Amino acid sequence: MYVLGIESTCDETAAAIVENGRAVRANMIATSVKEQALYGGVVPEIASRRHAECISAVADKALADAGLTMDDIGAVAVTFAPGLIGAVLVGVNFAKGLAYAAGKPLVPVHHLRGHIAANYLTHPALKPPFLCLVASGGHSHIVLVEDWCRYKVLGRTVDDAAGEAYDKVARTLGLAYPGGPSIAAAAKHGDPHAYKLPVPHVEGKYNVSFSGLKTAVINEVHNAAQRGEPVDVAGMAASFQERIDQILARKLLAAAADTGARTVCLAGGVAANGRLRQLVNDGTQKLGAQVFLPELKYCGDNGAMIAAQGYYEYLDGNLADWTLNGLPTLPIDYR
Repeated sequence: MYVLGIESTCDETAAAIVENGRAVRANMIATSVKEQALYGGVVPEIASRRHAECISAVADKALADAGLTMDDIGAVAVTFAPGLIGAVLVGVNFAKGLAYAAGKPLVPVHHLRGHIAANYLTHPALKPPFLCLVASGGHSHIVLVEDWCRYKVLGRTVDDAAGEAYDKVARTLGLAYPGGPSIAAAAKHGDPHAYKLPVPHVEGKYNVSFSGLKTAVINEVHNAAQRGEPVDVAGMAASFQERIDQILARKLLAAAADTGARTVCLAGGVAANGRLRQLVNDGTQKLGAQVFLPELKYCGDNGAMIAAQGYYEYLDGNLADWTLNGLPTLPIDYR
């Protein structure tokens, strides 16, 4: 069964076709990241306008690359929550119109469920149950994936998401947006022990907090400027990356040890970070568990992950009617 997946929650307009939740037949992405970089972050209005301008062409290109027509598509899956509401609505309304015109089932997909499903595209043997850290610009969750469409949140950020902290620290250091790749690149040339950054303490064994860590970096940079002293940008980038990745890995591995999870995964844009992947890989092996890491091209927002999860939502009977609306927030474990 071919599923056409549509993704538009942030600054990527994406469409993809995936067969039986695993095999990617086409994966198209148009991004406004260069335009957003001029402002140091995502401007929702710009993102929404760019989605509206190119979503039809992106979907057409996905079909053409797969050598398929809408007659071949079994269902249309679309991210309906959570995300920038203006951006989400562009994708939802396009998918509704397309599915209605073609007479295809409409499948609503939660954005974070899609990120988790990106692992299915890389690892054919992966199936629930497993433990997954989902870390991106807007979310940081430790999730027990009990079944294809059943989730239990064990931990989450109580303030800033990991990716958000990366973006804000990068901007403070004068590095380019998006912050994750920029900090990772700078960190390669720095000492991860150059700056002693705080370890946030938070209620909830598997919860995380990054607001204080972000503020500590900002204060260090501002205080140095007031003293007329230079900041070791590479050293600060390396120190920040090491601290945030150690926190994420430690929480995930603690959850794995306590739950007895035999399989551990990463998902989301922050899952592309090489240091985090190394820490999780090494720690999971020490626990005697399996680790599955998504391909880098599926870590960021894409339509393939939505099509993959859409397949399993379809099998689970999770279909939408033509009143489907976009939502800015929604728990991953909604029913």
